[in-house]
Amino acid sequence: MRVFHSLDVSGTALTAHRLWMDVISENLANVNATRTAEGEGPYVRRVPIFAERLDRELGGAKSGSGGVKVASLVKDPLPPRLVYQPEHPDADDNGYVAYPNVNIVREMADLLVASRAYESNLAVVDSAKNMWNGALEVLRG
Repeated sequence: MRVFHSLDVSGTALTAHRLWMDVISENLANVNATRTAEGEGPYVRRVPIFAERLDRELGGAKSGSGGVKVASLVKDPLPPRLVYQPEHPDADDNGYVAYPNVNIVREMADLLVASRAYESNLAVVDSAKNMWNGALEVLRG
């Protein structure tokens, strides 16, 4: 058993959940972007796909679970929101503007989940630190 395995696992989760919160922030920042920088229509919501990280990916000999990683960032397949605004410069021939498929309520719920998971992993790191400090005190004592 590796001594700092719990810290390795929690560290991977902290990294993954921080990236998730960054993606949520990007989605919220672009909630009204009807045109991307490339001019290819409205912004499309992005979602991280999480996968298991194996010990061998972290330099260990075992092949058991070693935490979590973001396998990829994918675009949400939901269609854009159509809003009737014939005076808008991005309106189509029928007067509809395609807005991003970002739902603020869903993003805020995801942000709550990601932040709670981040806090939980911080608690694991803190517990492991306290446990190892206690063990060092016993050895000194």
